[in-house]
Amino acid sequence: MSRGFVKEDDQEEVPMVPQRAFLPEGVINFVTRGGMDQLLGEKERLINEKETLSSTSENEKRIALNHINAKLQLLNSRIAEARLVNPSEQPQDEITFGATVTLKNEQSGKIQTFQIVGVDEADIAKSKLSFISPLARELINKKAGDKVTLKRDRSDIVFEIIGISYM
Repeated sequence: MSRGFVKEDDQEEVPMVPQRAFLPEGVINFVTRGGMDQLLGEKERLINEKETLSSTSENEKRIALNHINAKLQLLNSRIAEARLVNPSEQPQDEITFGATVTLKNEQSGKIQTFQIVGVDEADIAKSKLSFISPLARELINKKAGDKVTLKRDRSDIVFEIIGISYM
């Protein structure tokens, strides 16, 4: 049938799905075991949501189903590209992906601990830094006792690395 004879209301709506956490083109999607479990759990929730989908009209159900399918497509792509990193295989005296790092702010004396994780599991409120974040990039390949400088517009922040562990 010609598109000229289709009502505008009958046209399929393309679902607007927000992109997943930013990962630059060509950068490997490293994940911790916890990050992979998080991605797989999200996939399971979306599949369950899809299976139990109920709506008042077929049109609403179709739109909701399209939205879930679009989210699943992005998620499946992220899972397929993920590379699981085993912390026990990392150099224990050097900061690499998966390390939990304890830092001392040279100016304030404040001590903070962060884990370097994948982009999908990064959550600053839980002290989890994405491996592509500026601070994590400064920390990679450093050792306890080293100092790193986080460049800021107003003033740089200098941290001393006081501990490294892999949980």
